Amino acid sequence: MTRRVGKSHAKRRTPPGAAPGTLIADPTAVQTSIDMIGYGKDQIFERQGVSIDDIRTVKGTVPVLWINASGLADIECIRTLGDLFGLHSLALEDVINVHQRPKAEEYENHVFVVTRMILASRHVETEQVSLFVGDGFILTFQERSGDCFEPVRERLRRHKGRIRDFGTDYLAYALIDAVIDAYFPVLERYGERLEELEDAVISHPSPELIAKVHSMKRDLLSLRRAIWPHREMINMLIRDETTLVTDQTRLYIRDCYDHTIQLMDIVETYREIASGLVDIYLSSMSTHLNDIMKVLTIIATIFMPLGFIASLYGMNFDRTTSPWNMPELGWQYGYPFALGVMAIAAAGLVYYFWKQRWIGHAPNKHAHGNQKSSPDPFRDNK
Repeated sequence: MTRRVGKSHAKRRTPPGAAPGTLIADPTAVQTSIDMIGYGKDQIFERQGVSIDDIRTVKGTVPVLWINASGLADIECIRTLGDLFGLHSLALEDVINVHQRPKAEEYENHVFVVTRMILASRHVETEQVSLFVGDGFILTFQERSGDCFEPVRERLRRHKGRIRDFGTDYLAYALIDAVIDAYFPVLERYGERLEELEDAVISHPSPELIAKVHSMKRDLLSLRRAIWPHREMINMLIRDETTLVTDQTRLYIRDCYDHTIQLMDIVETYREIASGLVDIYLSSMSTHLNDIMKVLTIIATIFMPLGFIASLYGMNFDRTTSPWNMPELGWQYGYPFALGVMAIAAAGLVYYFWKQRWIGHAPNKHAHGNQKSSPDPFRDNK
């Protein structure tokens, strides 16, 4: 399913001092559409694009009724749904203001849950999904159409697993678990990108690569901010004694809690790897600069005696005033002699550098050139 992805801004639309429970729609919100699934052990129906009157007709006729509202532009429709199912006005206000962090709150006749659903985009973007879990009903509100709940719908249609044998609390667990599990493929892609960046940083370090590393670090930080509050939210559902969540369902919610722990471990590991890539880049650049400076230093050192000899013979002494004033200038082999001395000096320095393993050798792995390598303790002796 294709979704329209836009930038999310943590902007509260309710003006300061407004009465609690005031609902003000975002001008950029998507038009509201409602889908409905009702089911029991031996029955199920699914309808799309239903109206409030359709919901009134089927309310109370099936064991579990799942109402999914996509788009938050129609405030009157959302308020009517709240009145029909007895939803608290403060919770409805949090539904409209989509900057909420994941949380779970218990009201008189329902439990309100907020999650952050990951979107399929180039960078990390999340969407708020709000759930109301009541006696015989579940309401979900999304910012726009398209979600990660299709596997749950398929399980309901085909009667797979236990989902149609339990109540609304198990359906709520299945939806929350789908949101949490949707983070794993995203993190797998980031892991592959980190491996590619690691190889590129080691082999060909460049400013473009370090910019990509910093971009990935920002994305991983966004993932951490999205995943971290889910632990507290899920822990509340496990810990609080509410009659809307059975002990049997809490066992499954514990598994969902374990998934959030795994996600946090993966994110923290990737953040450490990304930070290590910055250090690798700086070390590679420093090593490359040292190699350049070594070459330039060797060249300058070779030319130092050559410059001394050339400057010596460039001194303007009068040979007629003293027989010691550069007598070789009058010698027929004086010029070849000077060039020979320069060549011998340069060749001697090059040979000395080679003997010291400063040039013409791979990096020395041992302290001494003729030292035998120690046996590898991890190699099998056959």
